[in-house]
Amino acid sequence: MSQSDIKVKLFVLLIGKAFIFHHEFVPRGRMVNKQLYQEVLARLREAVRRKRPELWENHTWMLHHDNAPAYASLLIRSYLAKNQTSVVPHPPYSPDLAPADFFLFPKIKTILKGRRFLTTEEIQDNA
Repeated sequence: MSQSDIKVKLFVLLIGKAFIFHHEFVPRGRMVNKQLYQEVLARLREAVRRKRPELWENHTWMLHHDNAPAYASLLIRSYLAKNQTSVVPHPPYSPDLAPADFFLFPKIKTILKGRRFLTTEEIQDNA
């Protein structure tokens, strides 16, 4: 078994423990920074509005992200406050609170184990 020569980054936004609500690949050559994260949050907000209008209208959906610098930046905090997006606080040094580590990534690894991809498109089509 060999690893693929290319890597992709993926934003996965969940509702509950394992329901993938919104996902998107990080564009090739872009770093995950506060500007990119703000763009992703705008698309997430639109997805909530379209897919779960009852949560959107009642303002009952919440965002939980870790304390990565891009997510904790003043730009993002201001954006979330301006858009009245509730954020579940993530205590420092608490990686055990990331549901994707326990419910999502093992499933993805099982599906992709032993497979080799030659292009980014192949990865996106099979993820």
